[in-house]
Amino acid sequence: MITTPLDSALLDSKEQYVFYHKMVDFVLKELIVSIQQEKLCSQQELLIFKQYSDLLLYSIEAMRIKYMYDEEDNMKVDLTDSGFPNYLEFRFLYNDLALKNEYIHKLTDIDSLKEEFLDTLLKKKQPVRRDRLFQAASIVYYKSVDQQLIFNRFVQGKILDAPKDASYEYITSWSFYDVSHNRPFICYMYFNYEGKNALKDKEKIYQVLKESADRQMPLDTMAYNIDRKLPDIQPKHIKRIDLGPFHNVFAKDENKITHAILSGISKKEIPLESYALSLKIDEVFSGETFTEGGFFSKQTLQKWSEVIKQKYVFAPHRIIQLLHNRTPEVLHKLAKSPIEVSSLK
Repeated sequence: MITTPLDSALLDSKEQYVFYHKMVDFVLKELIVSIQQEKLCSQQELLIFKQYSDLLLYSIEAMRIKYMYDEEDNMKVDLTDSGFPNYLEFRFLYNDLALKNEYIHKLTDIDSLKEEFLDTLLKKKQPVRRDRLFQAASIVYYKSVDQQLIFNRFVQGKILDAPKDASYEYITSWSFYDVSHNRPFICYMYFNYEGKNALKDKEKIYQVLKESADRQMPLDTMAYNIDRKLPDIQPKHIKRIDLGPFHNVFAKDENKITHAILSGISKKEIPLESYALSLKIDEVFSGETFTEGGFFSKQTLQKWSEVIKQKYVFAPHRIIQLLHNRTPEVLHKLAKSPIEVSSLK
């Protein structure tokens, strides 16, 4: 079920916005280091992963600026199995910035606002009113945030040439923010191309990916749809990373790991900044081919392997101990023991 903003938890203070952004920033950076150390991604995949993470962090920072002094609205953290912002927050950002030229003309002049702040702080020795701080934050928001850097519902990566010793010709990537799970997914496709040049036909490839691979679905179904709609492509390997849930004090879902962390925080067994991050990697590989269609419309398609599904949990040492005590049945289903990352101070 797709949630509405009413189903979401609110961040309702400056301190919460700062804390939440710091936490997501810290955890994603820890994750990138751990993925490299654990060799869960190739170096090329890791660089692409970091680029999508940067877009996600940029968007959350834009939300922080947008909402920090807003008395009428608040940022919403999704209540489903997520811990990340509700997908509508990204839509609101993108739509806002599409209309920024209309909003900028309605904002207070920067110089007069600076003069007012200095007069209030230095002469009158009074704090600046919240509504004036909101004006200042709105100026920063509309004048500095770049719409092209917002993590949109679907983000297409470039088609890149494969390394010289690879068994495939090209790699491309894309990312999407699934509206039912409210989590980011990052996908990689390694493929050969029977046409003249994949880079010249990139718009067609990008369009099919956007239409066929923009949401969470069984990975072999996604692979078949891409293969069928792009006859010149021979996909060799498709890999999808499900980033989340992000288990933290702002999450309010019914996930067992989230529940264990919230329970530990409420009982003061672990600090407020405690967290864990779940991550799932699904992979599918092509093998033999088969022919589909009638006499005049035959098409050669790939036969796909069983989907390889692996689940991981990243958490600080104290949280791993807590999870071993509270949710051992969840940890037994992981591809490997929980991976230790640093605590947020």
